[in-house]
Amino acid sequence: MLDEVDKLGASGFHGDPSSALLEVLDPEQNSTFRDNYLAVPFDLSSVMFICTANVLDTIPGPLRDRMEVIQLPGYTAQEKLQIARRYLVARQLAATGLKPEQCEISDEALSMIIGDYTREAGVRNLEREIGKAFRNVAVRIAEGSVQQVKIGPDDLASILGPRQFEAEVAMRSGVPGVATGLAWTPVGGDILFVEAARMPGSGKLILTGQLGEVMKESAQAALSLVKARSGQLGIAPESLEKADIHVHVPAGATPKDGPSAGVAMFVALASLLTHRAVRSDVAMTGEISLRGLVLPIGGVKEKVLAAMRAGISTVMLPARNRRDLEDIPAEAREKIQFVWIEEVDEALAAALVPTLADVAAT
Repeated sequence: MLDEVDKLGASGFHGDPSSALLEVLDPEQNSTFRDNYLAVPFDLSSVMFICTANVLDTIPGPLRDRMEVIQLPGYTAQEKLQIARRYLVARQLAATGLKPEQCEISDEALSMIIGDYTREAGVRNLEREIGKAFRNVAVRIAEGSVQQVKIGPDDLASILGPRQFEAEVAMRSGVPGVATGLAWTPVGGDILFVEAARMPGSGKLILTGQLGEVMKESAQAALSLVKARSGQLGIAPESLEKADIHVHVPAGATPKDGPSAGVAMFVALASLLTHRAVRSDVAMTGEISLRGLVLPIGGVKEKVLAAMRAGISTVMLPARNRRDLEDIPAEAREKIQFVWIEEVDEALAAALVPTLADVAAT
């Protein structure tokens, strides 16, 4: 077992560990592997190597080519709740010296810890927070102030402190120029806000938020697509020539990259320039082309679960990702309405708040 191979250090004067692993993991060479330090040959051809990693990007390409990658998605909130109830609670009770009758924790409290105090693909921090809560109870019992405690959602603030994560979609969206996107991260999916602003200028595009090269190109493609469809959207061309467009993707300290924010960027720009707000209950993901096509993306399950955690009721996905629907948990499929889009026009129709003229026409 080679754990955390994505943390291999870069080559330097200490040597390059990835180069040694190349020979070890290559089935064409590892039958004659020779340890240069011990000067002893080893036959590793019958050894099965299992490597673990959080991300693939930092694993050197030649080393990654010698591996068969098996993707393991993170746990859902319901799966974490069952793991906590069946295993973590009992383990932490034993670790703190408490008996089950001395301390109980409700499912509602566990769900609150999962959603408001941790943000991870696994359950390591969840177990840590449960242990912290039980240690608080153990101290109170040892001091004689209580004999038995049942932890509910209302008790967590005094035990664990203020919640670390909050759903803030409604506060940050619902205004022209702001769209809610969905992103994949190593710890699962997350909500991504795309903010656009216009100011007097000379037609420049300003990008902030530590965006990678691919994401910058997505923003440029989104703006070009809006300009190409300015007549259809009712945008005066001269208003674009005499204005600078600023696109910002919070949080600014977190690096971001990938093409899947293309739809959200296009909708945010169209919303800004048409003065129509984006619905606060809608989130979207998808790559766009200059022809206005919406292209498939990855990480659908994680992104949909992030939308469900944030209270999103409608998720727009590329039509070609319909095949991923079976990977989405039944709970999410029941709570969320999916809009399958092939072109950006469909995204605008589903995401933008209707105008008075649209309402009158219906």
